[in-house]
Parts: sequence; structure tokens; C-alpha cells
Amino acid sequence: MNADRRKRLAKLHDDLAELANDLESVRDEEQEAFDNMPESLQQAEKGEAMQESIDALDAAISSAEELTENIATARGE
Repeated sequence: MNADRRKRLAKLHDDLAELANDLESVRDEEQEAFDNMPESLQQAEKGEAMQESIDALDAAISSAEELTENIATARGE
């Protein structure tokens, strides 16, 4: 792989790592808000929607981390 493509992949790698960190931050805030809700609200429609959002954010984080690992492999790391 030439230097230009390695450089582009390095930027993508860094951007994805930053995205994963941002997603984790949002997920952690949502989880904290959910955890601070009364249990009766956690089990209500709003709480269930929040839990679905948390689960979706977890999946997005996993995907971003997998992409980051794949890019590192493509770069020969």
C-alpha cells in the first residue's frame, strides 16, 4: 500500500476511534439518565425506549470498533 492510501486510512482510523468515543459518551449519559429514573418509569414506555436506544448505541459502538480494527489490519498493524 502506498503512503497516500496509508495516510487516508490513518485519518479514517482516527475519525472512527473518535466517533466510537463520542458514541460511548452519549450512551453513558443515556444509561445514567435511565439508571436515575424511578423503576416504575424504567418499565414504562419511555424507559423501554431509552433502553432500546442504549442497546442501539452499544451496537453502533461495536460496529465502529470493528471498523477501526479492520482498518488497522488493512494498514498492516
